[in-house]
Amino acid sequence: MENNTEIQNPWKILAEKEVYDNPWITVTHSDVLNPKGKPGIYGKVHFKNLAIGVVPVDAEMNTYLVGQFRFTINEYSWEIPEGGAKLGTDPVITAQNELREETGIIAEHYELLCPRLHTSNSVTNEIGYMYLATGLSQGPDEQEDTEDITVKKLPLAEAVAMVLDGRITDSISQTALLLAARKFGI
Repeated sequence: MENNTEIQNPWKILAEKEVYDNPWITVTHSDVLNPKGKPGIYGKVHFKNLAIGVVPVDAEMNTYLVGQFRFTINEYSWEIPEGGAKLGTDPVITAQNELREETGIIAEHYELLCPRLHTSNSVTNEIGYMYLATGLSQGPDEQEDTEDITVKKLPLAEAVAMVLDGRITDSISQTALLLAARKFGI
């Protein structure tokens, strides 16, 4: 396998400008020469946070999903607890906070499931981190005003089935659940 850092970038940026900015994202427009040397354009969404996801697994091999209506896709979505970590902060702290806020669960142990994930690398440079949380205890949730979340406890194997049959479509949730299942031999 080749080292990604040794491969030269075939894209040439001729001009770049910021076209949108809010507290969560910046969008840039670039005039480019594509890998074949032809002029083109490219838009990129720069996230101001890391994407963080947590798969909580209890002693009976149950996990907890959160369901909510997602504005961006205009659909109800089942996902693992997720949130955004400010760049430069420790992602595991956000994982702990999101799990507690969305589900009320506190975990004794957190394990990184993979070094990093690019959520949609054709349009964004967003990076995601996914954690396995074990040693669970239940407390009250602390959902934010923008959240109207339903928490669902189910066997980890059933959550994996939801990934495989398309009921879970969120990329971080899919990846994290499959990695957790692999870790447990499911």
